[in-house]
Order: sequence, then structure tokens, then C-alpha cells
Amino acid sequence: MIRDAATFEVFRNAVCGAADEMAITVLRTAHSQIVAASMDFSAALCDARGRVIAQANTCPVHLGSIPDAMTAILDRFSGGIIDGDVYVLNDPSAGGMHLPDVFAVTPVFAGTVLAGFAVSVVNHADVGGWAAGSMAVQSTSIFAEGVQIPPSRLAEAGRTNDSFLELILRNVREPELFRGDLDSQLAANHTGARCLLELVDRHGTDDFGQLVDELLDYSETLVRTQLENTVPGAYEFADQIDDDGLGSGPIPFRVRVTVDRDGLEFDFTGSSPQVGSALNATASFTRSACYAAVQGLLAGDVPANSGFYRAFRFEIPTGSILDATRPAARGARGLVAYRIIDTVLGALAPVFPDRVPAAGDGGPNSVAIGITEADGSSTVLWDILCGAWGARPDQDGIDGVSPLGANLANTPVEDIERSGRVRIDGYGYLTDTAGAGRYRGGLGTFRDMTVLAAEATVQIRSDRRTSLPYGLDGGGNGTPSLNLRDPGPHEVLLDAKPHLTVPGGTRHRQITAGGGGYGDPRTRDPEAVLQDVLDEKVSRAAARDDYHVVVDGDRVDLAATTALRTAR
Repeated sequence: MIRDAATFEVFRNAVCGAADEMAITVLRTAHSQIVAASMDFSAALCDARGRVIAQANTCPVHLGSIPDAMTAILDRFSGGIIDGDVYVLNDPSAGGMHLPDVFAVTPVFAGTVLAGFAVSVVNHADVGGWAAGSMAVQSTSIFAEGVQIPPSRLAEAGRTNDSFLELILRNVREPELFRGDLDSQLAANHTGARCLLELVDRHGTDDFGQLVDELLDYSETLVRTQLENTVPGAYEFADQIDDDGLGSGPIPFRVRVTVDRDGLEFDFTGSSPQVGSALNATASFTRSACYAAVQGLLAGDVPANSGFYRAFRFEIPTGSILDATRPAARGARGLVAYRIIDTVLGALAPVFPDRVPAAGDGGPNSVAIGITEADGSSTVLWDILCGAWGARPDQDGIDGVSPLGANLANTPVEDIERSGRVRIDGYGYLTDTAGAGRYRGGLGTFRDMTVLAAEATVQIRSDRRTSLPYGLDGGGNGTPSLNLRDPGPHEVLLDAKPHLTVPGGTRHRQITAGGGGYGDPRTRDPEAVLQDVLDEKVSRAAARDDYHVVVDGDRVDLAATTALRTAR
């Protein structure tokens, strides 16, 4: 064991910083909107055994799936891994999550010794299939979703297999965009490999291995120490996705979380069987969502690595929406992770009563726009819109930010407009869309878009229209998401997960769900209600009806408020 605390602390920060440097490399070199602007990617470093030793502060629901991807790579190539190799995969049945998430894995050698791996995961803008963006909820088979890549060698001893790469590029709508984002992954892996080699050179191979073991043990110890302060027992919760996009629903999620001396067990027995649409996940993705939920509740100084994962046990039914079997479609599986997180947090609310927030928007809305140009080429645009967090036990919910599991950014207006194919006509918050409570939820967000191309396909993934974001401790539920075609006097309410072909000039408004509230609304500080009214977050009518606060001009009518709050 390395007994020098200073050496360990420097190593811990260095290896975590190396993973973040990988992420910065992707961010600065990626080509597509969904990666460079919305930040739908991840990066990590692994040791020679495939154990995660550090991960970047990127997309949490990617990162917990890296161990399964590494197992698939090592099972396929163990004994034949050489310096200069690069491996790729996206097959959900062989270490992947869904087809747009392409893993790139680069082995790192210190001389002739395999020291570890640099890993990047990028959600590519399109990987083929029948629908632009390759994430259509209406896909009923993985064979409709795009190119499937089992664990494969993209480069051998530094030489790229150009025929294999051309085969992939031939199957995607924007091959140069795919190539550019893949190159950003390889650049990030190069960065991670360089940093890893520097650490091996600094400490030597043996001490490096001991430091990795100690880092993983350290994470496990921190997790278990924090769990020692919780009350042992079994805690249950249920939530749901509204529908599967094919006319069936609701889709139930159930979890029983057992807290005991061995850590945490997550039993999802009773959750929905796999569905006919693309709302299906892998077991690795389900575990990853659980890791993300718990990580958000623990102190922020717990390194998320393979040691962190040791405190978890799982019962995930095979053939369920949480562990679907081939050839199930998986493209829209992101929504499953967000609902897993909401369900797990609901179960853990009694365990961490001072940390668990009410439910948020239920996951970012995603709108994939596909245009076939006059020359037969394709343009794929992504509009990612995050809504709100639910209220926290001691603070209001946060407006317009990514949910816990995603860590994404809303697509900048300038990025989506520069194609010249769509125009953003409005973007902001909506009054009275936050769940009421002693602490109110975050506000729903809207975005108005007009299609400027002659024709476009539009694929929308949203939820929380009928199963509203839940409040906690007496807080009110949030408000529903909406999709409106041609908003105004003749607007048409669209389904939550439609796939449309629309002519130029079509207008669309998407509205995210508002977050749930926390605590009895009648106990909210009247001055906080007044400020919300002045900020146009809460109307005067809602201040009176939901919070029993009477606002007169720019002040609180204390006498009327007291009378209203004390009335029975």
C-alpha cells in the first residue's frame, strides 16, 4: 500500500484531471451540434484489467456502462492487444448502450507492458437507420436503427482499417460529420493515453498499480462510510413513462432498494417487460442510471470509479424494459434512464430526506430534424431542450438545466440556426409551470421553431405529460410537457413522441415539464412568493390559489395573506 498521503492525493487529482482533459479535447474538436454544443459524450481512463479509474465530469448515464464495454473488448481481443490498436463498438448486445453511442477504446502501453485504456463515448448525430438521428421511438427492431458495430479493431498497430471505416461511413447520413466526431474521440484518447503514460513514468509500473488499487478502495470506503449513517431497511417506489410511442402505456417502473451492511441492492422486479418501440435499455445502462442517482446524493468528493460500484447489487429482470433482449430497438433508451433515476430517488427519499429533490422534467426533450438536400445528401439537426429540476429540501428547483443523469446543455440557438434550415422564434420560461411548495420546482421551458427547408422529418421524444413530475413532503406536482404544431388559434396538440414529415413553414412549440415542489406551499415565505410574482415566475392568481399569498402591487398584503393562510 502507498502510505504517503501526499503522493496518493496528487495521484488522485492527476488521474481525474486527465479524464477531464480528455473531455475538453472532445468539446474543442467535435464537429456535430449534439456533441460540441449539447455535450452528449463521455470520457474515462481504465487500468489494464478494464476497471474504471477516473471519469470526466460529463454524461453520468454513459459512464457506468464503460465496465461492460471494456469486458466486451477484453473478451474479444485479450491476448492480441498491441500498441497502436483502436477498438470501437456500439452493439447493445455486446457492450454498447444504443447505436448512436459509439465507444472508442485505445490501449496504452508503457514499453511492452499494457498500462491501461483511454475510453471515449460519443453520441453521434446519426448512425443510419430509417429515421434521421437514429433514435426514433417508433423503431421496432434494432435492424431499423442503423449500423451495428460489435467489438471491432478500427486500427491495428497504428494503421487504420480504411475499408472497415468506409463501410461504417457508407451507412450514415452525414459521413464527414461522423468522421469528424470519431476523430475527436481518437484525439481525446490520445490525450488520455499521454496523461496515463506520464503517471506510469512518474510512479513506475508497480507503484502505479498499487495507487490504482488504493484509489478504488478509497472510493468504496467513502461510499460505505456514508451509507453507515443511513437507516437499514427496504424502500419501494413506483413511477412510469407515459407511453411507448406506439399507442401503449403507461409503462411502469418499480424498484425496491435495500440498504444493509453490504451496501445497496436495487430490485426492479415488477417493472415493465420490454416494449415494442425503441424505449428499451441494457442492464449496463440501468446500472449506470442507479450509480448516477446515488452519486448525486453522496458528498461530492467520492471519485466515481470501479471502487464506487462495489457497494451496489442488482436484480434486473431479463426481457424487461431495463434489460431487453435482441433484436429489441434501443434508440430512445435515454428516457428509461431518467425514469429509473426518478424512481430510485423516490425510493431513497426516506433514506436521504435532506438530499433527495422532487422530480424534475423527466429528461431533456429531443427533437431530431432530418432534411434531404437537392443533391441527395442529408442534414441532421438536433434540438436538445432541458427543462427543470424539482425543488430541493432546502432550495427551489433550478430552471432550464439538465437533469442529473444527462449533464447536457440546451442546444444554442445560433448553432441550430446556422444551417439555414430552421429558425428559432422564441425561447424562455413559462409562468406558473413550477410545482408549488415551500420550495417551488423549476419552471418549464419552451422553444418555438419554424422549418425553413422545403420539407423535413421531425422526430420528438418527450414525456411527463400524464405522469407529472412528483412533489415531495406535501409539495405539488409539476406541470406537463407539450408539443404543439402551429401554436396559436389553430394549434394542434401533438403526441409526446411523434415522428412527422412536415412542409416548409411548419411551426412547432415544445414545452418541457415543470419540476415538482417540496413541502406545503402555504409555508413558503411570502416574500419569496412576491419575488416570484415580480419575476413573472408565478402569477398573482397562482400566488393566491397555490400559496395563499395576496400580492398587492409590488408588496405582500400581510393581513389578507394571514387571513387566507389561517382560514380552514
